[in-house]
Amino acid sequence: MTWGEQNSESEAHAQLDMARDLGVNFIDTAEMYSVPSREQTFGESERIIGSWIKSRGRRDQIIIATKVVGPCGDWLPYIRNGNTRLDRTNIRSAVEGSLTRLQTDYIDLYQTHWPERNTNYFGQLGYEHKSQSDLTEIEDTLSTLTELLDEGKIRTIGVSNETPWGIKEHLAKANQGNRIVSIQNPYSLLNRTFEVGLAEMAIRENVGLLAYSPLGFGVLTGKYLVEDQPKNARLNLPMFKRFTRYTNPIPLKATKMYAEVALKHDLNFGQMSLAYVNERPFVTSTIIGATTVDQLKENIESIEIVLTDEVIKAIEAVHKQHPNPAP
Repeated sequence: MTWGEQNSESEAHAQLDMARDLGVNFIDTAEMYSVPSREQTFGESERIIGSWIKSRGRRDQIIIATKVVGPCGDWLPYIRNGNTRLDRTNIRSAVEGSLTRLQTDYIDLYQTHWPERNTNYFGQLGYEHKSQSDLTEIEDTLSTLTELLDEGKIRTIGVSNETPWGIKEHLAKANQGNRIVSIQNPYSLLNRTFEVGLAEMAIRENVGLLAYSPLGFGVLTGKYLVEDQPKNARLNLPMFKRFTRYTNPIPLKATKMYAEVALKHDLNFGQMSLAYVNERPFVTSTIIGATTVDQLKENIESIEIVLTDEVIKAIEAVHKQHPNPAP
């Protein structure tokens, strides 16, 4: 989601080349990316991935995942005039747009970016029920996705920013051909809310987590703890000033304590943060992002890190003191 905003097309291609050379075969994006979402950069991440696919070939060696936006109201008025729903018209339009930008004739994993119903996602912990008479039912969304599966335009489906109830409903309404295979939710040392309810669902129902924001917008590398912070770091850029979930006092206090664990055990802090996510049994893939190839290489190499029982014990001690400071 940095591609087309923080990264140029050539920089993005260099990252993709390195990732592929290091064994990465799964690329996740969304129709609304780059981030922060702007009309000028809408669809740029998909377009850049598409130009890379066209220039490099070997489409069958990579797995492309993308997403259709849920209801956005006044937030994204430039996407289908702001009338985004998870209904047949919107989903089919979104798929065609993504296929064109990605320069491919199929999407390996197609995900709903967030539910159409009112529920608690994007950092909202409490649940406030609201009656919605015009809601697109989950079975109607699945019916459209089934059409696209049958046509070969998508190959599997998943959800994102979902709840245990949402997973249960998707599974209950599915048949053998349109069963969801994944859930993409936030998960990191600063946000382990997935463990309450969803982790068991992921394991028992084989709907693995694609963990996003595993470094909390880069906060879990420690770069925002120092006085001389990198000026081009994401959260120091004017366009990201509204993203304060990970930089409030309590998350930063917890981050400092996790950084001390890494220092004590002679571990790279960012790699330790990613290794913890990588090792969770309910995680299918850890979605990393980077703005430089050096950052990307360091992130990918976290897969080689095995955390000792002592490190895990120290991490859990911090979590006990500051549980989920940045949901």
